[in-house]
Amino acid sequence: MDHAIEVIDASFSYEQTEAEPVKVFEHLDLSIEQGHFVVILGHNGCGKSTLAKHFNAILLPSGGTLYVYGMDTKNDRDLIPIRRSVGMVFQNPDNQIVSNVVEEDVAFALENLGFPTEEIRERVDAALNAVGMLEFRRHAPHRLSGGQKQRVAIAGVLAMRPQCIVLDEPTAMLDPVGRKEVIEIIRELGEKFGVTVVLITHHMREAVNADRVIVMNGGEIIADDTPKRVFAQVELLRSVGLAVPETTELLYALNQEGWDLPLDALSVEDCARAIYSAVCPA
Repeated sequence: MDHAIEVIDASFSYEQTEAEPVKVFEHLDLSIEQGHFVVILGHNGCGKSTLAKHFNAILLPSGGTLYVYGMDTKNDRDLIPIRRSVGMVFQNPDNQIVSNVVEEDVAFALENLGFPTEEIRERVDAALNAVGMLEFRRHAPHRLSGGQKQRVAIAGVLAMRPQCIVLDEPTAMLDPVGRKEVIEIIRELGEKFGVTVVLITHHMREAVNADRVIVMNGGEIIADDTPKRVFAQVELLRSVGLAVPETTELLYALNQEGWDLPLDALSVEDCARAIYSAVCPA
């Protein structure tokens, strides 16, 4: 299996001027395979966003090594290829939007890198179409909803055609409608473009359709498996102050009352079927 990202015995601490460094994580090992949709879950301060910033060399490990498509992030000459391979989308889309017209914003990085005009046009239209924003290409970004702005930010990254897209809490500032829009787009990225998708979030429901869920707490990985297997560990997640999807919560509560229901029925449909089968066995 080809690795998009390899984290080997990595440590990181934030330096402080007049105090001891603040340790975020140490001796961390992790690999992410190409083409997978991976969700990293955890509370604020657990280290997930700091780790995400290592994936395109915004931050560098204090110890250990981090490889992006075989390139060492500490190697200065690989910085540009790494940044082209891994695109980042952050919480606040306003911090990534730099132009007064949607299509100009999506084209911004391509123009700075000197891409031919015809190729820029093709890439911009394809990226906007991919996130369902082509009809808004001549709109002013400040007049869009939060979810639409975040889709434009994703289009700007897609236009660069990276092999991996890392999204750091992209729905944190959105209402439920905007959150749903953005998560649907994220789910389609790997299917349509074959890119590796790494989603950083603290919303359990956003992780249900991932290939893999990694749970962090206190700078450590405490769970790493499929969504069904991770969310079945209700006691573990509760012990670090994390919830589970509503469906799992319901099934777990029923089991506490003496039922014997599978905790891996994550979707509403699967949950309903599991309860129906228990109530009305064949």
